[in-house]
Amino acid sequence: MMISPSELKAKLTQDDILVIDVREPWEYEEHNIGAKNIPLANLPHKLDDLADHKDSEIIVHCQSGKRSNQAMKYLCKQGFSNVKSVEGGLKAYLEEA
Repeated sequence: MMISPSELKAKLTQDDILVIDVREPWEYEEHNIGAKNIPLANLPHKLDDLADHKDSEIIVHCQSGKRSNQAMKYLCKQGFSNVKSVEGGLKAYLEEA
């Protein structure tokens, strides 16, 4: 399932969501929106850390939407029930700012 950048902006004020940035640490350091940084390649090793969020809304983003789409599909296969990927990624999010 996808979420638009404007929907993400509205949701960032809520406490009941988890936003994950699946870009590499160097990308995250250049610019981030305060999301939890878990690079896509590390996601399988961080499932235990995310276990408390199985039923929470999880929003994943990357630079363009490609990696976050992969992350969304992976998390859904692992039993996470409410995962969304940001359409167009951080690039689209920043363009709307």
